[in-house]
Amino acid sequence: MIELTNKNKKNGRVTFLLKNSHPGFANALRRLMIEAVPTMAIEDVDFVHNDSALYDEMLAHRLGLIPLTTDLKGYETKKAEDELNAKNSVKLTLKAKGPCTVYAEDIKSKDPKVKPAYPKTPIVTLLKGQELEFEATAILGTSKQHVKFSPCLAWYTYQPKVTINNNHKDFDKFKNKYPPHAFKDGKLDAKLIEQHNLYEAVDGINEDIVKVERDATTFVFHIEPWGQLTPAEILTSAAERLVELTNEFSEALGK
Repeated sequence: MIELTNKNKKNGRVTFLLKNSHPGFANALRRLMIEAVPTMAIEDVDFVHNDSALYDEMLAHRLGLIPLTTDLKGYETKKAEDELNAKNSVKLTLKAKGPCTVYAEDIKSKDPKVKPAYPKTPIVTLLKGQELEFEATAILGTSKQHVKFSPCLAWYTYQPKVTINNNHKDFDKFKNKYPPHAFKDGKLDAKLIEQHNLYEAVDGINEDIVKVERDATTFVFHIEPWGQLTPAEILTSAAERLVELTNEFSEALGK
């Protein structure tokens, strides 16, 4: 069971609870989100002009690391024996002349659904008279091939439970050992500990005052996307891949 607990609109990070599960499943899901979800990234660059201070290989490397919005339904992963076509690749072009700073938004895509996720990402600065022109090819890939295809950072912890006794006889003796942000009106507050993620900071000081326990069947998951896909798309794609791998394994056992 999955329950959404927090969504940060500014950076896109999502936090959710995975309930009634176990570490093996949680870690498989985490790894698949990072390694098995395909995204678009620039694979090849053909330079027409490059008068900038960066040589072709350096610029190509920078271009490959620019996150591109990805349409998983519109494209399929290119196999080694396949030729490039409209189903497995998209062309992107750029033409600029200095003096200027070239940004990711200057890249023109043949498909409006595949474009730089962060338009103001700087690529290179051109001086007066310098030119940059290229045609690039983006394909679907996974981070097992190259980290540039990674869609996110994903991690989890066991769900913590905090028990607080502000009336303990040694409270005044130990209160200065707890972080200031954990207090409200001079008392330790469980909601503030959760809000500021202070579980590790308050744990182990005095368990009679603050005791932190963790539920081994409930996981607090965090997904921080790099911009190619939404957290929902990443989670859905990872879950689908997990089902595929499970079916493949079951079929192999049956042979």
